[in-house]
Amino acid sequence: MQIVDDVACTVCACVCDDLKLTVSGNRIIEAEGACGLARDWFARQNSQTPPATAAVNGNAVSVETAVAQAANLLREAKSPLIYGLSRSSTAGQRAAVALADRLGATVDTTASQGHGASILAVQEVGESTCSLGEIRYRADLVIFWGVDPVKTHPRHLERYSVDPANERFLPRGKADRTVVVIDPKRTATAELENVHHLPIEAGRDFEAIWTLRGLLKGIRPREEVGLGLPLPELEKLAERMKSCRCGVIFFGYGLARQPLGHRLIEALLRLTIELNVFTRFHARRMRMVGDVSGADNVLCWQTGFPFSVNLSRGYPRYSPGEYSANETLANREPDVALLVGSNRIADFEPVALAHLRSIPTILLDNPLAEPVWTPTVRFHTAVYGIHRAGTAYRMDDVPIPLRPSLTTELPSDDEVLGAIHAGL
Repeated sequence: MQIVDDVACTVCACVCDDLKLTVSGNRIIEAEGACGLARDWFARQNSQTPPATAAVNGNAVSVETAVAQAANLLREAKSPLIYGLSRSSTAGQRAAVALADRLGATVDTTASQGHGASILAVQEVGESTCSLGEIRYRADLVIFWGVDPVKTHPRHLERYSVDPANERFLPRGKADRTVVVIDPKRTATAELENVHHLPIEAGRDFEAIWTLRGLLKGIRPREEVGLGLPLPELEKLAERMKSCRCGVIFFGYGLARQPLGHRLIEALLRLTIELNVFTRFHARRMRMVGDVSGADNVLCWQTGFPFSVNLSRGYPRYSPGEYSANETLANREPDVALLVGSNRIADFEPVALAHLRSIPTILLDNPLAEPVWTPTVRFHTAVYGIHRAGTAYRMDDVPIPLRPSLTTELPSDDEVLGAIHAGL
Protein backbone atom coordinates (compact mmCIF):
# COMPACT_ATOMS: atom_id res chain seq x y z
CA MET A 1 0.00 0.00 0.00
CA GLN A 2 1.24 3.46 -0.90
CA ILE A 3 0.13 6.94 0.18
CA VAL A 4 0.47 9.71 -2.41
CA ASP A 5 0.24 13.20 -0.87
CA ASP A 6 -0.52 16.57 -2.47
CA VAL A 7 -2.30 15.12 -5.48
CA ALA A 8 -3.96 17.62 -7.84
CA CYS A 9 -7.37 16.84 -9.32
CA THR A 10 -8.32 18.06 -12.82
CA VAL A 11 -12.01 17.16 -12.77
CA CYS A 12 -12.91 20.86 -12.57
CA ALA A 13 -10.88 24.05 -12.94
CA CYS A 14 -10.36 24.43 -9.18
CA VAL A 15 -7.48 21.91 -9.58
CA CYS A 16 -7.49 21.15 -5.84
CA ASP A 17 -3.94 20.06 -5.02
CA ASP A 18 -4.31 18.86 -1.43
CA LEU A 19 -5.72 15.37 -1.99
CA LYS A 20 -4.23 12.23 -0.44
CA LEU A 21 -4.61 9.00 -2.40
CA THR A 22 -4.25 5.51 -1.01
CA VAL A 23 -2.99 3.16 -3.72
CA SER A 24 -2.85 -0.63 -3.51
CA GLY A 25 -2.16 -3.03 -6.37
CA ASN A 26 -2.10 -0.16 -8.86
CA ARG A 27 -5.62 0.78 -7.79
CA ILE A 28 -6.84 3.88 -5.97
CA ILE A 29 -8.76 2.62 -2.97
CA GLU A 30 -9.29 5.94 -1.20
CA ALA A 31 -9.18 9.63 -2.15
CA GLU A 32 -9.00 11.65 1.05
CA GLY A 33 -10.18 15.25 0.73
CA ALA A 34 -11.83 14.70 -2.65
CA CYS A 35 -15.29 16.04 -3.48
CA GLY A 36 -18.04 13.81 -4.85
CA LEU A 37 -17.09 14.56 -8.45
CA ALA A 38 -13.44 13.74 -7.82
CA ARG A 39 -14.12 10.57 -5.81
CA ASP A 40 -16.13 9.18 -8.71
CA TRP A 41 -13.38 10.17 -11.15
CA PHE A 42 -10.61 8.50 -9.14
CA ALA A 43 -12.72 5.37 -8.58
CA ARG A 44 -13.39 5.02 -12.30
CA GLN A 45 -9.67 5.05 -13.08
CA ASN A 46 -9.57 1.53 -11.62
CA SER A 47 -12.50 0.13 -13.50
CA GLN A 48 -11.54 -0.05 -17.16
CA THR A 49 -8.60 -1.45 -19.07
CA PRO A 50 -8.86 -0.74 -22.81
CA PRO A 51 -8.95 -3.79 -25.07
CA ALA A 52 -6.28 -2.13 -27.20
CA THR A 53 -4.09 0.94 -26.99
CA ALA A 54 -4.96 1.90 -30.57
CA ALA A 55 -7.61 1.09 -33.16
CA VAL A 56 -8.31 1.86 -36.81
CA ASN A 57 -11.94 1.72 -37.96
CA GLY A 58 -12.79 -0.02 -34.68
CA ASN A 59 -10.20 -2.79 -35.12
CA ALA A 60 -7.31 -3.15 -32.69
CA VAL A 61 -3.90 -2.37 -34.18
CA SER A 62 -0.45 -1.55 -32.88
CA VAL A 63 0.35 2.00 -31.91
CA GLU A 64 2.85 2.21 -34.76
CA THR A 65 0.19 1.21 -37.30
CA ALA A 66 -2.27 3.75 -35.91
CA VAL A 67 0.38 6.48 -35.93
CA ALA A 68 1.20 5.72 -39.58
CA GLN A 69 -2.49 5.81 -40.51
CA ALA A 70 -3.02 9.12 -38.66
CA ALA A 71 0.05 10.62 -40.33
CA ASN A 72 -1.22 9.55 -43.75
CA LEU A 73 -4.63 11.13 -43.14
CA LEU A 74 -3.08 14.41 -42.00
CA ARG A 75 -0.48 14.45 -44.79
CA GLU A 76 -3.20 14.25 -47.43
CA ALA A 77 -5.51 16.77 -45.72
CA LYS A 78 -6.04 20.18 -47.28
CA SER A 79 -7.89 21.74 -44.35
CA PRO A 80 -7.19 19.88 -41.09
CA LEU A 81 -8.75 20.82 -37.76
CA ILE A 82 -7.19 20.21 -34.32
CA TYR A 83 -9.60 20.63 -31.43
CA GLY A 84 -9.91 19.96 -27.69
CA LEU A 85 -6.80 20.21 -25.44
CA SER A 86 -8.61 21.05 -22.18
CA ARG A 87 -8.25 17.52 -20.74
CA SER A 88 -4.57 17.38 -21.67
CA SER A 89 -1.53 18.94 -20.02
CA THR A 90 1.00 21.56 -21.06
CA ALA A 91 3.19 19.00 -22.85
CA GLY A 92 0.28 17.60 -24.86
CA GLN A 93 -1.02 21.08 -25.69
CA ARG A 94 2.39 22.22 -26.92
CA ALA A 95 2.69 19.11 -29.10
CA ALA A 96 -0.77 19.77 -30.58
CA VAL A 97 0.10 23.38 -31.46
CA ALA A 98 3.43 22.30 -32.99
CA LEU A 99 1.58 19.76 -35.14
CA ALA A 100 -0.98 22.39 -36.18
CA ASP A 101 1.85 24.72 -37.18
CA ARG A 102 3.48 21.99 -39.28
CA LEU A 103 0.19 21.16 -41.02
CA GLY A 104 -1.10 24.70 -41.47
CA ALA A 105 -4.19 23.60 -39.56
CA THR A 106 -6.93 25.37 -37.67
CA VAL A 107 -6.49 24.82 -33.92
CA ASP A 108 -9.26 25.47 -31.41
CA THR A 109 -9.98 24.63 -27.78
CA THR A 110 -13.13 23.92 -25.78
CA ALA A 111 -13.12 27.61 -24.78
CA SER A 112 -14.95 28.37 -28.03
CA GLN A 113 -17.89 26.34 -26.67
CA GLY A 114 -17.58 27.74 -23.15
CA HIS A 115 -15.95 30.95 -21.94
CA GLY A 116 -14.93 32.23 -25.37
CA ALA A 117 -17.29 35.17 -24.85
CA SER A 118 -15.44 36.04 -21.64
CA ILE A 119 -12.08 36.00 -23.41
CA LEU A 120 -13.40 38.35 -26.09
CA ALA A 121 -14.69 40.71 -23.40
CA VAL A 122 -11.34 40.69 -21.59
CA GLN A 123 -9.57 41.51 -24.85
CA GLU A 124 -11.96 44.43 -25.34
CA VAL A 125 -11.76 46.12 -21.93
CA GLY A 126 -9.25 44.24 -19.77
CA GLU A 127 -10.07 42.90 -16.32
CA SER A 128 -9.40 43.63 -12.69
CA THR A 129 -8.21 40.20 -11.71
CA CYS A 130 -6.44 38.33 -8.91
CA SER A 131 -5.46 34.87 -7.78
CA LEU A 132 -7.77 32.62 -5.78
CA GLY A 133 -5.29 32.98 -2.93
CA GLU A 134 -6.05 36.70 -2.70
CA ILE A 135 -9.78 35.95 -2.56
CA ARG A 136 -9.16 33.36 0.15
CA TYR A 137 -7.33 35.84 2.36
CA ARG A 138 -8.97 39.19 1.60
CA ALA A 139 -12.46 39.04 0.05
CA ASP A 140 -15.28 39.97 2.43
CA LEU A 141 -17.89 40.25 -0.37
CA VAL A 142 -18.27 37.28 -2.73
CA ILE A 143 -20.82 37.36 -5.57
CA PHE A 144 -21.67 34.32 -7.70
CA TRP A 145 -23.37 35.50 -10.90
CA GLY A 146 -24.77 32.91 -13.28
CA VAL A 147 -22.91 30.01 -11.67
CA ASP A 148 -23.71 27.33 -9.07
CA PRO A 149 -20.37 26.27 -7.54
CA VAL A 150 -21.93 23.82 -5.06
CA LYS A 151 -22.81 21.68 -8.09
CA THR A 152 -20.03 22.52 -10.54
CA HIS A 153 -17.02 23.31 -8.29
CA PRO A 154 -17.83 21.55 -4.99
CA ARG A 155 -14.72 22.62 -3.03
CA HIS A 156 -14.54 26.20 -4.32
CA LEU A 157 -16.39 27.62 -1.31
CA GLU A 158 -14.38 25.51 1.12
CA ARG A 159 -10.93 26.27 -0.30
CA TYR A 160 -11.10 29.74 -1.82
CA SER A 161 -14.20 31.87 -1.62
CA VAL A 162 -16.40 31.47 1.48
CA ASP A 163 -15.13 29.30 4.34
CA PRO A 164 -11.39 30.06 4.77
CA ALA A 165 -10.41 32.14 7.79
CA ASN A 166 -7.21 34.03 8.48
CA GLU A 167 -6.04 35.96 11.48
CA ARG A 168 -5.44 39.29 9.78
CA PHE A 169 -8.45 39.95 7.53
CA LEU A 170 -11.15 37.31 8.10
CA PRO A 171 -10.66 35.77 11.54
CA ARG A 172 -14.17 34.25 11.59
CA GLY A 173 -14.09 32.99 8.02
CA LYS A 174 -17.58 32.67 6.59
CA ALA A 175 -19.07 34.85 9.34
CA ASP A 176 -16.92 37.77 8.17
CA ARG A 177 -18.08 37.46 4.56
CA THR A 178 -21.18 38.52 2.68
CA VAL A 179 -22.13 35.99 0.00
CA VAL A 180 -24.57 36.91 -2.79
CA VAL A 181 -25.98 34.67 -5.51
CA ILE A 182 -27.47 36.34 -8.60
CA ASP A 183 -29.46 33.82 -10.62
CA PRO A 184 -33.03 33.46 -11.93
CA LYS A 185 -33.29 30.08 -10.18
CA ARG A 186 -32.80 29.27 -6.53
CA THR A 187 -29.66 27.20 -6.99
CA ALA A 188 -27.98 24.85 -4.53
CA THR A 189 -25.54 27.65 -3.66
CA ALA A 190 -28.42 30.05 -3.01
CA GLU A 191 -29.91 27.49 -0.59
CA LEU A 192 -26.90 27.71 1.73
CA GLU A 193 -27.27 29.40 5.10
CA ASN A 194 -26.63 33.16 5.23
CA VAL A 195 -26.48 33.50 1.44
CA HIS A 196 -28.36 36.41 -0.16
CA HIS A 197 -30.20 35.39 -3.32
CA LEU A 198 -31.15 38.02 -5.90
CA PRO A 199 -33.51 36.36 -8.43
CA ILE A 200 -32.98 38.61 -11.43
CA GLU A 201 -35.35 37.80 -14.27
CA ALA A 202 -33.81 35.51 -16.90
CA GLY A 203 -32.18 37.46 -19.72
CA ARG A 204 -32.13 40.79 -17.84
CA ASP A 205 -28.56 40.62 -16.54
CA PHE A 206 -27.36 43.39 -18.85
CA GLU A 207 -29.99 45.81 -17.51
CA ALA A 208 -29.04 44.87 -13.95
CA ILE A 209 -25.34 45.51 -14.57
CA TRP A 210 -26.06 48.84 -16.26
CA THR A 211 -28.32 49.88 -13.40
CA LEU A 212 -25.56 49.04 -10.90
CA ARG A 213 -23.08 51.10 -12.92
CA GLY A 214 -25.47 54.05 -12.76
CA LEU A 215 -26.07 53.63 -9.03
CA LEU A 216 -22.31 53.75 -8.40
CA LYS A 217 -22.32 57.20 -10.01
CA GLY A 218 -25.39 58.33 -8.08
CA ILE A 219 -27.72 57.95 -11.08
CA ARG A 220 -31.01 56.39 -10.02
CA PRO A 221 -33.49 55.18 -12.68
CA ARG A 222 -36.52 57.43 -13.01
CA GLU A 223 -38.84 54.44 -12.82
CA GLU A 224 -38.77 50.90 -11.51
CA VAL A 225 -36.51 48.68 -13.62
CA GLY A 226 -38.26 45.46 -14.65
CA LEU A 227 -35.68 42.96 -13.43
CA GLY A 228 -37.83 40.66 -11.34
CA LEU A 229 -36.77 42.27 -8.04
CA PRO A 230 -37.32 45.69 -6.43
CA LEU A 231 -34.86 48.47 -7.21
CA PRO A 232 -33.95 48.87 -3.50
CA GLU A 233 -32.37 45.39 -3.66
CA LEU A 234 -29.98 46.59 -6.37
CA GLU A 235 -29.31 49.79 -4.42
CA LYS A 236 -28.42 47.72 -1.36
CA LEU A 237 -26.08 45.56 -3.49
CA ALA A 238 -24.40 48.65 -4.95
CA GLU A 239 -23.76 49.98 -1.42
CA ARG A 240 -22.32 46.62 -0.36
CA MET A 241 -20.01 46.67 -3.35
CA LYS A 242 -18.75 50.18 -2.61
CA SER A 243 -18.28 49.63 1.12
CA CYS A 244 -16.59 46.20 1.19
CA ARG A 245 -12.86 45.96 1.86
CA CYS A 246 -12.28 43.52 -1.00
CA GLY A 247 -14.92 42.09 -3.33
CA VAL A 248 -15.10 39.61 -6.18
CA ILE A 249 -17.65 38.56 -8.79
CA PHE A 250 -17.36 34.95 -9.94
CA PHE A 251 -19.31 34.59 -13.18
CA GLY A 252 -20.13 31.50 -15.20
CA TYR A 253 -21.99 30.06 -18.16
CA GLY A 254 -25.20 31.74 -17.01
CA LEU A 255 -23.66 34.91 -18.46
CA ALA A 256 -21.08 33.65 -20.95
CA ARG A 257 -23.45 31.49 -22.96
CA GLN A 258 -26.22 34.04 -23.38
CA PRO A 259 -26.75 35.67 -26.79
CA LEU A 260 -24.16 38.46 -27.11
CA GLY A 261 -22.51 37.09 -23.98
CA HIS A 262 -19.28 38.96 -24.77
CA ARG A 263 -21.11 42.31 -24.53
CA LEU A 264 -22.78 41.23 -21.30
CA ILE A 265 -19.46 40.27 -19.72
CA GLU A 266 -17.82 43.40 -21.10
CA ALA A 267 -20.38 45.41 -19.09
CA LEU A 268 -19.64 43.32 -15.99
CA LEU A 269 -15.89 43.87 -16.37
CA ARG A 270 -16.46 47.62 -16.76
CA LEU A 271 -18.54 47.56 -13.58
CA THR A 272 -15.68 45.84 -11.77
CA ILE A 273 -13.12 48.35 -13.02
CA GLU A 274 -15.36 51.25 -11.90
CA LEU A 275 -15.75 49.70 -8.44
CA ASN A 276 -12.00 50.07 -7.94
CA VAL A 277 -12.58 53.82 -7.58
CA PHE A 278 -14.21 52.98 -4.23
CA THR A 279 -12.51 49.80 -3.05
CA ARG A 280 -10.55 46.74 -4.15
CA PHE A 281 -12.73 44.67 -6.49
CA HIS A 282 -12.13 41.77 -8.90
CA ALA A 283 -13.90 39.57 -11.45
CA ARG A 284 -13.05 35.95 -12.17
CA ARG A 285 -14.33 33.46 -14.73
CA MET A 286 -15.49 30.15 -13.30
CA ARG A 287 -13.80 27.89 -15.83
CA MET A 288 -15.27 24.41 -16.02
CA VAL A 289 -12.88 21.84 -17.50
CA GLY A 290 -9.65 20.91 -15.70
CA ASP A 291 -6.99 22.50 -17.90
CA VAL A 292 -8.86 24.75 -20.34
CA SER A 293 -6.93 27.71 -18.86
CA GLY A 294 -3.72 25.85 -19.70
CA ALA A 295 -4.87 25.46 -23.31
CA ASP A 296 -5.47 29.23 -23.47
CA ASN A 297 -2.00 29.90 -22.11
CA VAL A 298 -0.17 27.48 -24.37
CA LEU A 299 -1.88 28.80 -27.51
CA CYS A 300 -1.00 32.34 -26.43
CA TRP A 301 2.67 31.37 -26.00
CA GLN A 302 2.84 29.70 -29.38
CA THR A 303 0.55 31.81 -31.56
CA GLY A 304 -0.28 34.99 -29.65
CA PHE A 305 -3.98 34.05 -29.44
CA PRO A 306 -5.95 31.89 -26.96
CA PHE A 307 -8.29 29.88 -29.24
CA SER A 308 -9.77 29.71 -32.77
CA VAL A 309 -6.46 30.16 -34.62
CA ASN A 310 -5.83 29.38 -38.29
CA LEU A 311 -2.27 28.65 -39.44
CA SER A 312 -2.89 27.86 -43.12
CA ARG A 313 -0.96 30.91 -44.39
CA GLY A 314 2.15 30.11 -42.37
CA TYR A 315 1.33 32.65 -39.67
CA PRO A 316 -1.47 32.72 -37.05
CA ARG A 317 -4.82 34.36 -37.80
CA TYR A 318 -7.36 34.78 -35.01
CA SER A 319 -11.08 34.90 -35.69
CA PRO A 320 -13.53 33.41 -33.16
CA GLY A 321 -16.61 32.20 -34.95
CA GLU A 322 -14.85 31.92 -38.31
CA TYR A 323 -12.13 29.57 -37.03
CA SER A 324 -14.03 28.01 -34.12
CA ALA A 325 -14.41 24.24 -34.41
CA ASN A 326 -18.21 24.20 -34.34
CA GLU A 327 -18.51 26.82 -37.08
CA THR A 328 -15.81 25.39 -39.35
CA LEU A 329 -17.45 21.96 -39.13
CA ALA A 330 -20.91 23.44 -39.71
CA ASN A 331 -19.50 25.12 -42.84
CA ARG A 332 -18.04 21.76 -43.97
CA GLU A 333 -14.51 23.18 -44.15
CA PRO A 334 -12.28 20.57 -42.42
CA ASP A 335 -11.48 17.39 -44.33
CA VAL A 336 -9.71 15.72 -41.37
CA ALA A 337 -10.19 16.36 -37.64
CA LEU A 338 -7.72 15.49 -34.88
CA LEU A 339 -9.34 15.67 -31.45
CA VAL A 340 -7.30 15.79 -28.26
CA GLY A 341 -10.12 14.80 -25.92
CA SER A 342 -13.77 14.28 -26.87
CA ASN A 343 -15.40 16.41 -24.17
CA ARG A 344 -17.71 19.17 -25.44
CA ILE A 345 -18.05 17.48 -28.86
CA ALA A 346 -21.65 16.60 -27.97
CA ASP A 347 -22.36 20.35 -27.63
CA PHE A 348 -21.71 20.96 -31.32
CA GLU A 349 -24.63 21.87 -33.56
CA PRO A 350 -26.24 18.87 -35.32
CA VAL A 351 -24.93 20.01 -38.72
CA ALA A 352 -21.37 20.24 -37.29
CA LEU A 353 -21.65 16.78 -35.75
CA ALA A 354 -22.95 15.41 -39.03
CA HIS A 355 -19.90 16.73 -40.90
CA LEU A 356 -17.56 15.41 -38.18
CA ARG A 357 -19.03 11.94 -38.68
CA SER A 358 -18.57 12.21 -42.44
CA ILE A 359 -14.80 12.95 -42.46
CA PRO A 360 -11.78 10.98 -41.21
CA THR A 361 -11.16 11.64 -37.52
CA ILE A 362 -8.29 10.94 -35.14
CA LEU A 363 -9.10 10.81 -31.43
CA LEU A 364 -6.76 10.84 -28.44
CA ASP A 365 -8.64 10.24 -25.20
CA ASN A 366 -8.54 8.28 -21.97
CA PRO A 367 -10.09 4.79 -21.82
CA LEU A 368 -13.13 6.07 -19.90
CA ALA A 369 -14.25 8.43 -22.66
CA GLU A 370 -17.28 7.48 -24.72
CA PRO A 371 -17.30 9.61 -27.88
CA VAL A 372 -20.58 10.31 -29.66
CA TRP A 373 -19.16 9.02 -32.96
CA THR A 374 -16.75 6.28 -34.08
CA PRO A 375 -13.34 7.80 -34.91
CA THR A 376 -11.30 6.53 -37.85
CA VAL A 377 -8.18 6.25 -35.68
CA ARG A 378 -8.37 6.10 -31.92
CA PHE A 379 -5.60 6.19 -29.32
CA HIS A 380 -6.26 5.38 -25.68
CA THR A 381 -3.89 7.68 -23.80
CA ALA A 382 -2.62 8.00 -20.25
CA VAL A 383 -4.30 10.48 -17.91
CA TYR A 384 -2.13 13.36 -16.74
CA GLY A 385 -2.25 13.55 -12.97
CA ILE A 386 -3.18 9.85 -12.72
CA HIS A 387 -0.62 8.03 -14.86
CA ARG A 388 1.74 10.81 -15.91
CA ALA A 389 3.24 13.94 -14.43
CA GLY A 390 2.33 17.23 -16.04
CA THR A 391 1.07 20.75 -15.44
CA ALA A 392 -2.49 22.05 -15.26
CA TYR A 393 -3.55 25.68 -14.98
CA ARG A 394 -6.13 26.54 -12.34
CA MET A 395 -9.01 28.83 -13.29
CA ASP A 396 -6.94 31.82 -12.10
CA ASP A 397 -4.06 30.88 -14.47
CA VAL A 398 -1.83 29.58 -11.68
CA PRO A 399 0.14 26.50 -12.88
CA ILE A 400 -0.26 23.42 -10.67
CA PRO A 401 2.08 20.41 -10.95
CA LEU A 402 0.38 17.05 -11.52
CA ARG A 403 1.77 13.96 -9.79
CA PRO A 404 1.15 10.41 -11.06
CA SER A 405 -0.24 7.80 -8.68
CA LEU A 406 -0.80 4.79 -10.99
CA THR A 407 1.33 3.17 -13.67
CA THR A 408 0.19 2.37 -17.20
CA GLU A 409 1.56 1.19 -20.52
CA LEU A 410 -0.62 3.68 -22.37
CA PRO A 411 1.24 6.50 -24.16
CA SER A 412 0.63 10.14 -23.27
CA ASP A 413 -0.89 12.75 -25.57
CA ASP A 414 2.47 14.38 -26.24
CA GLU A 415 4.08 11.04 -27.11
CA VAL A 416 1.35 10.15 -29.64
CA LEU A 417 1.28 13.65 -31.16
CA GLY A 418 5.07 13.72 -31.33
CA ALA A 419 5.09 10.35 -33.12
CA ILE A 420 2.47 11.56 -35.63
CA HIS A 421 4.52 14.74 -36.19
CA ALA A 422 7.63 12.64 -36.83
CA GLY A 423 5.64 10.39 -39.16
CA LEU A 424 4.83 13.32 -41.44
